[in-house]
Amino acid sequence: MDTDPRFRALLPAPSAQVDLAALYAYPAALDRPWVRCNMVSSADGGAWGPSGRTAELSSPADRRVMGVLRGLCDVVLAGAATARIEGYRPVRPREVWGRLREGRPDTPSVAVVTRTLDVHPDLLAGAPGDAPTLVFTTADAPEGRVRAAKDAGAEVVVAGDRSVEPAAVVRALAERGLYRVLCEGGPHLLAEFTAAGLVDEVCLTTSPHLLGPAASRIVAGDAPSHTADLRLGHLLESEGTLFSRYTRA
Repeated sequence: MDTDPRFRALLPAPSAQVDLAALYAYPAALDRPWVRCNMVSSADGGAWGPSGRTAELSSPADRRVMGVLRGLCDVVLAGAATARIEGYRPVRPREVWGRLREGRPDTPSVAVVTRTLDVHPDLLAGAPGDAPTLVFTTADAPEGRVRAAKDAGAEVVVAGDRSVEPAAVVRALAERGLYRVLCEGGPHLLAEFTAAGLVDEVCLTTSPHLLGPAASRIVAGDAPSHTADLRLGHLLESEGTLFSRYTRA
């Protein structure tokens, strides 16, 4: 057990012995992609801070959990707006991931959902050969940007005609053996995957901040409404921040 003294478990049983890698482990022997969504929210439900980024809601403990989640996954999935706003680049290897990534590439791939391919060039060109950046786009995407992304080393996947279809994304990930999916949003992408019934798990960081009505909820946009019952797996706490893990009932 590799415990982290910064955390304490509140549920299902109080404990000061918290092994993050064990608590957030994906189900064993997966035969299909498992879509885990990791989001952060203020205490009043806001999905980002005044700057439009999540950094103001984060904390060292939140970044520690995020690091473990990335170490466990095969692919980090995000919408293009989130990738731009949050400054996504290829994931860098971490020495502490050795045990988590045994038998797999040193880093997970990054997958971006975008119709316009408005993606930072460093995200396209800087990925290692065994974990290339994946770009999920549409059949009518700008041809020049498609060529540029391929020339930079990214793998471009058409996953819909006029909009990217979540089910097509999941199928393409399965074809590449990328079963441990970590979706980091944003709210519109999470809404689309929720509407498609493809969210298996939600990991939610609740930050001790009040933001008021300006910030979006963690699920937002024009996707059709969809409801699902969730089961609470655990609840952790660190310096006033709560970390909950829910799975579909």
